[in-house]
Amino acid sequence: MKVEQIYTGCLAEAAYYVVSKGEAVMIDPLRETKPYTDRLEADNATLKYIFLTHFHADFVSGHLDLAKKTGATIVFGPTAETKFEFHSGTDNEEFVIGDVKLKLIHTPGHTLESSSYLLFDKNNKEQCLFSGDTLFIGDVGRPDLAVKQGDYTKEDLAKSLFKSLRTKVMTLPDDIIIYPNHGAGSACGKNMSKETYDTLGNQKKLNYALRYDMTEEEFVTEVLHGLAPPPVYFPKNVAMNKSVNPEIDAIIEKGTKVLGLQDVQEQLKSDTIILDVRHQDDFIAGFIPGSIFIGLNGQFAPWVGTLIKNIDQKIILVTPEGKEEEAVTRLSRIGYDNVQGIFKDGVNIWSTSGQELDAIKKVSPEEFEQLTIQGDVNILDVRKDGEFKGEHIVGAEHLSLDKVNSNLDQLDKDKTYYVHCAGGYRSVIFESIAKSKGIHQLIDIGKGYNGLKNLTKLERTEFICPSTL
Repeated sequence: MKVEQIYTGCLAEAAYYVVSKGEAVMIDPLRETKPYTDRLEADNATLKYIFLTHFHADFVSGHLDLAKKTGATIVFGPTAETKFEFHSGTDNEEFVIGDVKLKLIHTPGHTLESSSYLLFDKNNKEQCLFSGDTLFIGDVGRPDLAVKQGDYTKEDLAKSLFKSLRTKVMTLPDDIIIYPNHGAGSACGKNMSKETYDTLGNQKKLNYALRYDMTEEEFVTEVLHGLAPPPVYFPKNVAMNKSVNPEIDAIIEKGTKVLGLQDVQEQLKSDTIILDVRHQDDFIAGFIPGSIFIGLNGQFAPWVGTLIKNIDQKIILVTPEGKEEEAVTRLSRIGYDNVQGIFKDGVNIWSTSGQELDAIKKVSPEEFEQLTIQGDVNILDVRKDGEFKGEHIVGAEHLSLDKVNSNLDQLDKDKTYYVHCAGGYRSVIFESIAKSKGIHQLIDIGKGYNGLKNLTKLERTEFICPSTL
């Protein structure tokens, strides 16, 4: 038996591959199929089942394309409804794979159909639980994403999650491994650990939601407290995961088509946007006017889903050399399938054709410190609310990146703003969006707050959270 966790950092998502005696299963696969079919070929294995722990909100699953290529049976938990054929699993139903088996355990709460899968070895000993978004390392799945399913409220779902954890998950042996669907950085929870697996026994000690003395009322209050609004693409991804979508291979073929200058100029006359996914240092040095920057080197897909509101938006990509297919694939993972093509070497072609490039001025943290000594400057901090409350430069104005599209009217176009995030990625995203909407007097502070916080001549404020003990 082999169990492999396939972790994708951009989405903080874990898929799982289990193989025994030439039979295999995939649990919660991403949309692209090649990583999985390559594994099957290497192991000379047949994919028997594709298990989904729930209808994912933060990515489009590849279950249909993978089933079509392999003949595997798609399995969802109880109450699931789709526009395609699948096996509707029942609570405690067992599935044999080689000389091991998986038991479906219905664990509603994150969603109504949420299910976990318990793996038994050939000696019928429990080995691990693929817990989906029911139980994370350090957290549990948020219960507010599925409130549109029937007449359920988030409080109702939180109570269901409490029951699922107490009566089904916490009764399992302490030595089993918990393999969740997400880790730190995912918007499906609020307090996930950087660790991607742990024993159940250790989670009982460390995870706030598994306290033995916690009442249902306390659980509901704590699990619902501090939840940020979910990204706007979440419900659209849920709908796609219940439907039949264009095949990933066709999306990649269309999206990686090379476009010429004339094609690009013609498309830009309509509602098409240029999405520049190069490194932020390359972007600020020179870019096609009006381009939006979201680099592949950061939390690319979640920021696309947060900031490009229309999932059907027509997109032309400017990419680093050799990253064309990766960019299209990563967009397709969250349902942004309308890439029109690649403007290959687009910045250079744009410039040499006589078109003007735009750029963003940048200063080092030390240069910025000297500017503050010489006089007042306008500082714009675009980090998240919690980061800003934790500590910030005294006098900084706060406008978080996730709210940029609705809050740009707070900026004065006649002022010059020195912009920073934590490390220099999000600030450039903010600046690109602001410039695309006519706000141009923006100067990027290199290295962000990480480069500023140790400078002795900059006054900082710190927020100390009161003890909850």
